[in-house]
Formats: sequence, structure tokens, C-alpha cells
Amino acid sequence: MLASHLEAADAAVTTAPVQPHGGQSSETGKRAVSKNGKLAKPMRPPAAKSVGWALVQAARLHRARVGDRLAALDLFAGQEQVVQALAVAGSMTMGDLAATLRVRPPTASKTISRLAALGFVERRAEAGDGRIVRVRLTETGMAKAAAIEKIWDEVETELLDDFEGKEKRRLRKLLRKAAGNLADAAGVTGHEVDPETEADPDDEAEAETLIGPVASDAVVRPA
Repeated sequence: MLASHLEAADAAVTTAPVQPHGGQSSETGKRAVSKNGKLAKPMRPPAAKSVGWALVQAARLHRARVGDRLAALDLFAGQEQVVQALAVAGSMTMGDLAATLRVRPPTASKTISRLAALGFVERRAEAGDGRIVRVRLTETGMAKAAAIEKIWDEVETELLDDFEGKEKRRLRKLLRKAAGNLADAAGVTGHEVDPETEADPDDEAEAETLIGPVASDAVVRPA
């Protein structure tokens, strides 16, 4: 389970020798001295001012929280996004699914094969064109989608505890913008889904479209 790997990694980190903050010696309580006799510069946390560092930490913890709960549904973190996308769309071609999730087509195909083996999805050839395969959720898959929605709501509540409504909307907008910047830089292709229906009484001009979740192997490039 993902959480187990994370705990193991965290344990490895916590058992490693740690230089006290500020470059001080644990034995003397004084700042470390370099070879030339000068005081060493105080050490700062890794990437202390990096937005990316903070984003990765939040994403790692979110994935672990969701992953722990998904295990009860026989799902792994990441697979639930496929179920969620199909629950909204009804049915999708493999190409559309890969583009929506911003992953490589082989990755989407492999995930669909695993979900089909579990009885969560089914594949059917497009009427009139057998070369195109459409994917949809089974009744079991629809039930899983409802359970997944509940899990995401629970973790969302934990994630945004003490956030005000305006802060939530602002954070969501900024993260989508950041994801879009990285997608453009990487040449990643993808689809935008329907605009949000949530109205912001403070700033209705902030309505924007959703950029699909970016997976770690999102390297789909335009032909």
C-alpha cells in the first residue's frame, strides 16, 4: 500500500543524522565552523521558498490519505480518477480518456484492463467503426464511483480545514493555472471539461474550466 511505502521512507529520513537548524553543532550548541575558520551559513529547510516543494508535499500526503481509503474498494491511488472521469462522461474513447487524464494512451489502456478484470468497466467497439473502442462503467463501477466521491469529499474536508470559501476558490484557480503552465511547457495535450457551475458572488469573472489531473507519467505530446 502507498501509505506503507511512505511510512518506510519517512522512517528512513527520521533515522538519518540531522544537522541542527542554523548550522549549530549538537554537542557544543554553537554554529559549525568551516575549514577556513569562518562560521558556516545557517542551514535552511530544503526548498524553503519553493512552491513546487510545498505542492509535492501536499500532493504526497493527499495521495496517501486517499490511497488508504481506496484499498477498501480494491483500488489503488490513481485508478479512481479513471472511474470519476467515466462517471461524469458516461462513456469515452481510449484516446479521450488518456487526454482527459493527461497520461500516455498505453497507461490509460493498462489501467482500463485492470479495472475491466475487476468488473468495474466494460469496453465496446464504436457502432459503425470497430477500430474505435469506447469505455463505460458497469453497475459495479457506478457504485464504486459513488464511494470514491465520498472518499474525496472526506479528504477534501481534511485538506481545506479552516480555509474560507474565497481561499478555496483562489487556491483551486492558482493550482489549475500552475498545472496549465506545466502542461504547456511539457507539450502535454489534453481536454478541458465543462466550466464550473459554482458561482463566486465576490467575483463571478473568476469562473474557469477544469484542467484534468496531471499524472506522474503525463508525457503525451502532440503529433
